[in-house]
Amino acid sequence: MDLRRLPNLSALRAFEAAARLESFSRAAEELFVTHGAISHQIRALEQELGTTLFARNGKRISITPAGRQYATSIRAALDDIAQATRKLQAGTRSERRLVLTTMPSFASRWLTPRIGRFIDRHPELEVELRCSAHLIDFERDDVDVALRMGKGNWPGLHIEKVLDDVFFPACSPAYNGGRLPRTAEEFRRSTLLRSEGEPWAPWFAAAGFALPEPTQGMMYEDSGMLSQAAIVGQGVALVRRSLAVGDIMAGRLVRLSDVDTPCEWDYYFVCPPAVLETQRVQAFRTWFLEELAAFESVKDMQRRPTQPGPVALAADLAATTGVRPGIDADPALPRDDGAPTHA
Repeated sequence: MDLRRLPNLSALRAFEAAARLESFSRAAEELFVTHGAISHQIRALEQELGTTLFARNGKRISITPAGRQYATSIRAALDDIAQATRKLQAGTRSERRLVLTTMPSFASRWLTPRIGRFIDRHPELEVELRCSAHLIDFERDDVDVALRMGKGNWPGLHIEKVLDDVFFPACSPAYNGGRLPRTAEEFRRSTLLRSEGEPWAPWFAAAGFALPEPTQGMMYEDSGMLSQAAIVGQGVALVRRSLAVGDIMAGRLVRLSDVDTPCEWDYYFVCPPAVLETQRVQAFRTWFLEELAAFESVKDMQRRPTQPGPVALAADLAATTGVRPGIDADPALPRDDGAPTHA
C-alpha cells in the first residue's frame, strides 16, 4: 500500500461532511470553514479521483452513486481514525487534568470568583478553563465538562439542568447623579443599554410599562460587556441575575425593580457519559452543585429598596461570589464575549 497516494485528509473530511449532510453550506458550518472552501476541496478531490462525486444543478447538489459508495468507505475509515485517537488519548491523558469550557460572561462573573475554592479542595488536579460562546466537540476539542446556556438538546451527552435565570434592570448607583429611574416615564428618559440576548419589551410588559423596545443607543453583543457598561455609568441595563448578583452585592450595580422576567435559556452541566464517571469530573460536579446551592440560597436577598449592613454584606458577598468587599471587589472585572449562545 502506497500511503503517499492518499487524498488530502481535509478534502476527505469536507467530502464526508457534505455527503452526510447533503449540503456544502451545512458542511462548511460543521467544519468552521467557508462554503467556497468546501466547494474547492471537493472539486480538487474529484479531479484527483477522476470521478464526479456530486451532481450540481445551480445552487443545488446531489451525491452521485459513485460518491455515495465512496462516502460510506471514507466515513468508516475516518471513524477508525477517530476511535484510534480516542483510545490513544484515553491511555495517555493524565487523570489530573480537568478541562472546562463555558461562556466568557459566566466564566468572568460567576465561575472565576469561585473556582479558587475548588482548586484549594483538589490541589492534585490541573484545571484548565476555556471560554467560548460556540458549540464544542468533546472529542475534537479535548474537553471534559461544558457549562452552557441553551435548551438542553444535545443528544448523546450527559445533560443536567443546574440553574435557571431571570432578567431585571440595574445600573450604577451613581447613574444620573444618583437619581435612579423607577417609573415608566423615568425609564423612558433614561439611556437604556441594549443587547440581542436581553430585549427590554418582555420586562416592560411584566412591569406594566407601555414602552416600546429601544431602537437607539449602543448595542452590546455579550452580557458581560453589557453589565460592565452599566457599572461604569453608561446607562441602565437589563441584566441576568446569575451574572449581576456579585456586582449588586458589591455595590457596583443597583437593582431597580423587584419585577423580573424569565430567561428562555437554562444553564446545563454537559459532558460525555463516560467522562462523567471519572474521579476528576465527579469531584468538580460535587463542588459545582454545592456552589450553586449556596448561590440559590442568597441570590434574591438584594431586593429594592433594602440595603444590608456592612457586616451582613461582607458575609453574603463572600458566600455568594467568593469576593471580599474592599479586597477583591475590583470594579474592572474581566470582560469577554459571552452572549447567551447555546451550548
